Amino acid sequence: MEPSEIVVGLDIGTTKIVVIVGRRNEFGKIEILGMGKSESFGVARGVVQNIDQTVQSIQTAVAEAEAKSGVDIKVVNVGIAGQHIRSMQHRGIKTRASIEQEISQNDIDSLIDDMYKLMMAPGEEIIHVLPQEYIIDNESGIKNPIGMSGIRLEANFHIITGQIAAARNIYKCVQKAGLEVSELTLEPLASADAVLSNEEKEAGVVLVDIGGGTTDVAIFQDGIIRHTAVIPFGGNVITEDVKEGCTIIKSQAELLKIKFGSALASENQENEIVSIPGLRGRAHKEISVRNLSAIIQARMEEIVEHVYYEIKHSGYEKKLIAGIVVTGGGAQLKHVSQLIEYITGMDTRVGYPNEHLAKGSEEVTSPLFATSVGLVMKGLQTMDKQNKKMVSTTDDKSKIKGHSKERTTGFFDKLKSFFDEDATQK
Repeated sequence: MEPSEIVVGLDIGTTKIVVIVGRRNEFGKIEILGMGKSESFGVARGVVQNIDQTVQSIQTAVAEAEAKSGVDIKVVNVGIAGQHIRSMQHRGIKTRASIEQEISQNDIDSLIDDMYKLMMAPGEEIIHVLPQEYIIDNESGIKNPIGMSGIRLEANFHIITGQIAAARNIYKCVQKAGLEVSELTLEPLASADAVLSNEEKEAGVVLVDIGGGTTDVAIFQDGIIRHTAVIPFGGNVITEDVKEGCTIIKSQAELLKIKFGSALASENQENEIVSIPGLRGRAHKEISVRNLSAIIQARMEEIVEHVYYEIKHSGYEKKLIAGIVVTGGGAQLKHVSQLIEYITGMDTRVGYPNEHLAKGSEEVTSPLFATSVGLVMKGLQTMDKQNKKMVSTTDDKSKIKGHSKERTTGFFDKLKSFFDEDATQK
């Protein structure tokens, strides 16, 4: 296998902005060429709230990644997240003209195109249309219908929608930073690629990505995504609670949480005390580590309860053999997997994005970088699909399940055309 072209993932988070430059090596693993990270100032709960500050943070992270990798970054794969993301199930139906003709990729494409025409609430657009299963003449449970015969072709779809304004702001920030967007991907889907194995997706698994501003949930079963949700709490709310509860400043609260915090207060000794420098000539402040963990545990329990509600709401609670995989910055908190197991009764492990990485990529093996590594993987997958299309034979059966053509009516294309119009008017 030849090493692939270079792909750049850009994760615009609430607490950090990460740029990862990577490519697939000759062994099929992802080789990280460079990584840049900067503090995120203009983003709250996954949504851009200050364009200029976000642009500055992106430029800082890009400059660091360029310096480390020696690559001139121009095109990026961007993640989208935030409270505005919603998901729903929908069924599409297509009546075919002839039973003699085999079901082709074109039939699947037209079904998916129909889904993009669904009426949404004002300001909302469809980001992803993900086929779950196909039904041919009332015969359900078909994974790939290409080559089969039938008159009535139906499909169950998982549809993910988002606010066009939130996406435009992300797009605007990236453009102002002097970059071009190759693709917009829902962040939990990217994280899932980085930390979940195919066996886990087949067996049934919940991905919980605890970020700074939001907690993303994605449920897979039978290798197919079944449910997605965004919970508007993350690590920042825990830091705020520590700040209020211990009456200290935010930077001290963040450091305390990272260095001494735990999701289970009972795991700490009664007599463990941390001393914090006082503000400008004031006396030192002593804080009990057990009290600190009690504050953290209370908020973590609330987040996990929301996650558990989403699991029950999805209807797949009893079918998730692989349990829960927790990733993101919040997964670095001590005893977090034990707390999740205690509340949900489901097996839990911490997801590290190292399974697909080549040796020498230790810099990005923390759960903190799951989304950015996943965005690089998504970029490589898209590149593979495009290369397949260029060399594809006339045999329909060799094509991918999903949409085979470049779409011109999707969420991303509407954004592109909006900015192209903007540029021509100037």
